[in-house]
Amino acid sequence: MAYRPGRHFLQIPGPTNVPDRVLRAIDQPTIDHRSREASDLALSCIAGMRMVFQTKGTVLIFPGSGSGAWEAALVNTLNPGDRVLASETGQFSFLWTKVARNLGLTVDYLSGDWRHGADAALIGAKLAEDHGHEIKAVMVVHNETSTGITSNVAAARRALDDARHPALLMVDTVSSLGSMEYCHDEWRVDVTIAASQKGLMLPPGLAFNAVSAKAIDAAKLSRLPKNYWRWDEMLSSNTTGFYPYTPATNLLFGLREALGMLEEEGLENVFRRHLRLAEATRRAVGTWGLELLAANPAEYSPAVTAVLLPDRYDEAALRALILDRFNMSLGAGLGKVAGRVFRIGHLGSFNDLMLAGTLAGVEMGLALMDVPHQTGGVTSAMAYLTEQARIETHVAVAR
Repeated sequence: MAYRPGRHFLQIPGPTNVPDRVLRAIDQPTIDHRSREASDLALSCIAGMRMVFQTKGTVLIFPGSGSGAWEAALVNTLNPGDRVLASETGQFSFLWTKVARNLGLTVDYLSGDWRHGADAALIGAKLAEDHGHEIKAVMVVHNETSTGITSNVAAARRALDDARHPALLMVDTVSSLGSMEYCHDEWRVDVTIAASQKGLMLPPGLAFNAVSAKAIDAAKLSRLPKNYWRWDEMLSSNTTGFYPYTPATNLLFGLREALGMLEEEGLENVFRRHLRLAEATRRAVGTWGLELLAANPAEYSPAVTAVLLPDRYDEAALRALILDRFNMSLGAGLGKVAGRVFRIGHLGSFNDLMLAGTLAGVEMGLALMDVPHQTGGVTSAMAYLTEQARIETHVAVAR
């Protein structure tokens, strides 16, 4: 391939851009994974992840992917033939239920239109009907990466409480953790699933479970087959910062650096930044005259925006044109919305100027492909970002 000047714009909703600080932290000589240095490294990462999950409880860090973290949550807490309840919010809710079925679990899948988040009222009604408490877990995707829709986890917890149902609450935060507010303890989530390659600003390769005491008790009775994902062996080894097998030590170096960066910025500031960039993106989309896939403004994602193209226009062709002409990758339409939706990722190590460049690439791509739209989306986004900067400057001066 010929040399392409400038940087590649990686604007898919994960894997996200890896900051130079994190790359430099990963780029170290391999260490002895049975050494004191390795122990201190793992313990510091576990402590830092407690901060991000907002929990005082157990956090497990596996070498693996988000799909592995899904499996770990299920095989450690459930038994063959158990029923689980899930809401159809997009492609990743579907894939998680596929994992559950492959493990021999029975899935009650509440159908959805891919334009709304998990319906807490529907979850509550289903639980209220379950007088025998056959449903053992409720599975919710906090931020559906394929649709740009955020589900209300606190409302799902209230649904469980109102039904007085003992099912475990399991939440996928793969594309939300480190990008938007998430409260594992306050929302009384039993197992939170996460991965390294999105809001945590790392390459793929680390999987996480944050686990409640109730989930640990369930694990003692679980009979689903498991070996690599066993919590009990991890819990025993992790008390001293070690693993029952070889950990991904260089990725842990990167994780420690990324956690330090999140702490330096402050989680509340991280969340506000994502909200600001998401709103600017939506203002651009609105000015273009295009439609968001998310139908409910209360469920708009701070991490990713999914945009519907007009009929007869193919998102894959638009993305290919933008990649070829402007060296920018956008997220593909997945599952039921393949061919109709492109996705703009605005999470992780990302700022106002990077967003302006991203939106400029999209607007130029729309023009080159002759997609019906109004110009000025980038200008609308810049006006909003400028006003927010003015407000933040005045607040800082007042202090």
